[in-house]
Amino acid sequence: MQACKEAGNTVYLLTAKKLENREWVRDSIDEFFFVEENEHGSYDMHNVVAGLAYVMRSRPIDRIVALDDFDVEKAAMLRESFRIPGMGQTTSRYFRDKLAMRTKAAEAGIRVPGFSALFNDAAITEFIQTHPGPWMIKPRSEASATGIKKLHTDSELWDAINSLGDKRHEYLVEQYKPGNVFHIDSLSFNGRVIFSWSSQYIAPPFDVAHGGGIFRSVTVPFDSAEWHALETLTVDVLKAFGMKHSASHTEVIRCHDDGQYYFLETSSRVGGAHLSDMVEAASGINLWKEWAHMETAVARGEDYKLPRPQRNYSGIIISLARQEWPDHAVFQDAEVVWRMNQEYHVGCVVRSESRERVLALLESYAERIRNDFHASAPAPDKSVH
Repeated sequence: MQACKEAGNTVYLLTAKKLENREWVRDSIDEFFFVEENEHGSYDMHNVVAGLAYVMRSRPIDRIVALDDFDVEKAAMLRESFRIPGMGQTTSRYFRDKLAMRTKAAEAGIRVPGFSALFNDAAITEFIQTHPGPWMIKPRSEASATGIKKLHTDSELWDAINSLGDKRHEYLVEQYKPGNVFHIDSLSFNGRVIFSWSSQYIAPPFDVAHGGGIFRSVTVPFDSAEWHALETLTVDVLKAFGMKHSASHTEVIRCHDDGQYYFLETSSRVGGAHLSDMVEAASGINLWKEWAHMETAVARGEDYKLPRPQRNYSGIIISLARQEWPDHAVFQDAEVVWRMNQEYHVGCVVRSESRERVLALLESYAERIRNDFHASAPAPDKSVH
């Protein structure tokens, strides 16, 4: 939002009323519009459309940008209602609905783990017979590891499916394939990926969320076969999904059993968990800022040129903490370029020309965090029982 304002735009923020008193960059926001949530924690979009229609009588709107996963479909609906350029509702499904993105990827010839919708009992039975467990049940429209469950036997899987009741169509089942999980953070302009940065989770996000681990990620070795494979797969996915102008966060797994890369999911937003700080530390590219510059260029019909990326290695480590405000004095190495500043959290980003040095620091800090700070909490469960 700061970059948007600095580029000469008028910036409006539409958000939930409960977030009114957050520490927004108020100097960069011209006007706030707040929406009351219903008892389910969502918006009545008919009221949002009516409210925006009233606002637009006196304030022209040229672009609508969704800042997180949960607003992608809302933004698409608003664009279509007011014929504002950008991603529409059909395309937005590929960046929110885990079933839609897997189906589209498979249609495009992109390798994905075996999966099935939960619409039809016979289809589920056939899936179980052809794709041995364990399996993962995933909400189609949640973010991160929220609501994901791992099941090991047929009876466990059917019990979990039946527990969803009338909501089971909002979930899918996927074969669990152990492997190394990567995230590729990218920028697309005019339908072309102009920036792609590959990193590897040291522990898969599901294991961290459900096992109470410590979140860590590190840059993939430059110009390695792994780097090029991840970049190619990301380009293929975003092209197949119809990405035009946006930041994107894509996740891929390289399975232990066959060494192949499988697409897991993607998005049309900057990655969470401060991964953008890690990417910026290594590349010098601020994903939020460049996304704002791209949106401005598109709105004005201008060209956009990405700054030249740097090539350093970086890593991030974050954990829940027992202390309300942990003492970050333990992170005093010269390679530390960012420190977490959030209640009951501890962590930092490190940067070096050496990937081995980054990994050594992350391992050292992980040990200190385990001993002095680490806390864990159950992962959110959105399942219906």
